[in-house]
Amino acid sequence: MLRAKHKTGLVFFPAFDWAISPTHPEREERLLYTQDQLFEEGIFDIDGVIELKPDPVTLKDIQRVHFCVPDVWNVTTESHFISAGGAKTIGMAVLDGQIEKGFALVRPPGHHAMRVVHGARGFCNINIEAVMIEYLRQAYAIDRVAIVDTDCHHGDGTQDIYWHDPDTLFISLHQDGRTLYPGSGFPDESGGINAVGKTLNIPLPPQTSEEGFLYAVKNIVMPILAEFKPDIIINSAGQDNHYSDPITNMNFSAQGYADLTAMLKPDIAVLEGGYAIEGALPYVNLGIVLAMAGVDYSKVKEPNYDPEGIRQTSAVTESIEKIGDIVLSIWQNKEDIRNQLLDQSDPQKKTRNIFYDTDGIRESQSEHIQICPDCAGALRLDSSSDRGAHILAVHIPRKACRKCKDIGYRWYDEADSRQFDNIYLQDRTEDKYIEKET
Repeated sequence: MLRAKHKTGLVFFPAFDWAISPTHPEREERLLYTQDQLFEEGIFDIDGVIELKPDPVTLKDIQRVHFCVPDVWNVTTESHFISAGGAKTIGMAVLDGQIEKGFALVRPPGHHAMRVVHGARGFCNINIEAVMIEYLRQAYAIDRVAIVDTDCHHGDGTQDIYWHDPDTLFISLHQDGRTLYPGSGFPDESGGINAVGKTLNIPLPPQTSEEGFLYAVKNIVMPILAEFKPDIIINSAGQDNHYSDPITNMNFSAQGYADLTAMLKPDIAVLEGGYAIEGALPYVNLGIVLAMAGVDYSKVKEPNYDPEGIRQTSAVTESIEKIGDIVLSIWQNKEDIRNQLLDQSDPQKKTRNIFYDTDGIRESQSEHIQICPDCAGALRLDSSSDRGAHILAVHIPRKACRKCKDIGYRWYDEADSRQFDNIYLQDRTEDKYIEKET
């Protein structure tokens, strides 16, 4: 009998009752072939690989992360609660010592969902990794977290949630945003004024193959992780970098994903994208599971796998090496970059427009972050959508200093209820979420 080197837990939640449309890439069948493949390959016959059942997250779990407009019930379904619950179940099992590593094979996905949620973007309504992480921080007192997002699309929602958090390192490897949704994720997006360098983006050229992905992980990601020393490593394990994916332009393979997982050694993996339902997902997921468990995955191959046919060009290789130099320079010079930002006018303020491509919503948002040498800083968000909702949201970070906590409460208390449809306060120091009557 095969024995896992690392006791590994899996959670499945295919969400049979949720789909954007019957023909949409993010539909019910996405995980059915994977589930069948893992059972047919005898994954659960391996000593040390177990299946866990998800429990839904609570309303408080979601409100610990998001400001949902007008409330959580209007932007989620039961499937979103269970999908996030699958990630939470895996996280709890890892930190309880029930398993060493875990993989949440769940949908709907979440990494495009930002702190403020007016609807669905990039097929995502709530950020299932962030909901899991903030629960684990609250329940188990973990502090430093590293999130490595290997979805083909930039994880702009996770980036937004952790933009100002110096204790969360977010690294995204993705297809260059000039060529793919959501059009972001460039190296100069390196974190807010209180967390410069804790957001790192590695945009890869179209047609990057396993050579390029593994180069980036080995030479960029792993040295930075070693220096950051996280308490836990989370892999947002999107699989749409696969050479057969219908909505992207990359050349990764199941063997490459397994090698990446073996190199990264994540404590927890959470499924994100991946839309080659028959030709890629069953093999990629199988490779990831075996790599996490420490079992030989060398025979995992897609039926049409041709490593020479998907090899990247020398121009792609050269481009990735240059991007690597830029990202490492940002990491190494983050204090100098912060000082440069402090010299700018109004470095604590920014405005932006956000498009919810799935639901067709346009949001206008202005942000004010309290510049603070002692914590992540109080955050004030003024957000309105073209559907008519206008909200004020105040976030007090979990390790807020006394000054920033007082500022956050002052912003909330002084907000004019006649000006906004909803006024929210998220106080992470007391794990409290309140809403002012308007």
